[in-house]
Amino acid sequence: MAEALQDLLGIEQKVDATTLDYISYLAGQPVDALRSSERQLLSQASNSALLSIQSLSKKSYKAVVGSADSHASLRESIPALSGNAVQLSRLISNLDSQVEHFSTSVSKAGDNKSIARRKQVLKLLENADRLTDLMQVPTLLSSTANISPLGFSSTLDLYGHIQRLGALYPNSQLVSDVLRESEASIHRLATDLVNTLKAPNLKLAATLRTVGWLKRAIPDLVSWAPAQDMIPAVFLICRFITLAATLDALEPLRLLAEDERLSQAKPGQSRPSGQHTERFLKRFIEVFREHSFGIVSMSKSVDTNLGGTGPDSLDLLHPLPSALSTFPIHLVNMLLEPLRIYLPAVKDKVARESILTQVLYCAGSLGRLGADFGMLLAMIGVTEWVDLVKRHRLLAGRLESVIGDYR
Repeated sequence: MAEALQDLLGIEQKVDATTLDYISYLAGQPVDALRSSERQLLSQASNSALLSIQSLSKKSYKAVVGSADSHASLRESIPALSGNAVQLSRLISNLDSQVEHFSTSVSKAGDNKSIARRKQVLKLLENADRLTDLMQVPTLLSSTANISPLGFSSTLDLYGHIQRLGALYPNSQLVSDVLRESEASIHRLATDLVNTLKAPNLKLAATLRTVGWLKRAIPDLVSWAPAQDMIPAVFLICRFITLAATLDALEPLRLLAEDERLSQAKPGQSRPSGQHTERFLKRFIEVFREHSFGIVSMSKSVDTNLGGTGPDSLDLLHPLPSALSTFPIHLVNMLLEPLRIYLPAVKDKVARESILTQVLYCAGSLGRLGADFGMLLAMIGVTEWVDLVKRHRLLAGRLESVIGDYR
C-alpha cells in the first residue's frame, strides 16, 4: 500500500527513512481522517518544529559566534605555536645536559651529603615504630615493677634486653637515656625486694623467690662483689632489723621491768616481786626464739640455694666465709644482755625456773642448727642453770625409755 501511494505521488525510490515512515503512516490512515485532521496535525508539527529551531538557535547563538571568533584567531595562534615548538626543541638539549649533570652528581657511586641525609631520614622513618617502642620501655619497666611480685621476673627480663641493646649500640644517645632510666627502675625494684625481706611474717618460699630475684638484680647494680657473697649478708641484716623492730615493740614492758629493777636497788623501800620483769623476759625470749630460729634456718636455705664460687676459681679471696658463721654470736648477745640485766630482779624461784626453761628451749632450738648457747649462761651469773639442765636431761632420758618400751 505504501509503495502504491509512493508511485501515485511520483516519489522516487531513493528517499530518506523519515519520508518512508510518513508514507507508510499515510497509507495506514483512512481517507476521512486524512481529509479532516491530517492538515491540522501537519500544521501543529510544523509549528512545534519551528519553535524548537528557534529555541535551539537562541541557545547556540553565543557558542556559534564564539566558535567563529576562535577560528578567526587560528591565523595568529598557529604561527605562535610553531615558534614555541622551535623554542622547545632548543630547550630539550639544555634539559638533557642538566639531567645528565643531576644523574652524575646524585649517583650511588658518588659521595653526596644530601643523599646520605635522605637515606638517614628514610631509615629513621622506617624505624619510627621501633624507636617509639624503645622510648616507652622505661614506662613499661616501671609499670611491671609495680605489679609486685608478679611483675618482678618480667621486669628483670626486660632490663636484660635493655642491657643487650646498650651493648649493641654503645654510642646511641637514645639507648643510653633509656638504659639510665631503666637503672632507676631496677634500683626501686631492688629496694622493694629488700623491703620484702624485712616483712614480719616472711615464709621460706617467698624468701627463696625474693633471693632469686635479688640474685639477678644485684650484679647489675653492684659490680665489685659477687651476689653469692652479698645476698646472705643482706638477708641477715634485713631479718635482724625486723627482729630488732619486733623487740623494740616490747619497750613498755622493758620500762616497767626497769622500774622494778631500780626499785629493788633502792634501800628502805618495799621490794617488788618482779612480776613485770618476768613478763618482759618471757615475752622477749618467746619473740627471740621464734625469730632467731627462723632467721638461722632460712639463712642456711638461702646459702644452699645461692651456692658459691667453684673450687677451680683462681680468686684467692673467694669464697668468703659465710656471714651466718658469726651471726649467731650477735643473736645470743642480744638475748644474754637483757638476761644479765633483768633476771636478778626476779626473786621467785618458780618464775626464774620458768624463764630459764624458756631459755633452755631456745638454746635447744638454735642447737639443732649448730648454735647452742647454753654454756654461755654461766657467764651472766645463772647459778641454777646446771641443775636445770641435769633435770631436763633426766626427764628426757625417762621419756625416751618410756617411748622405747612402748615400741
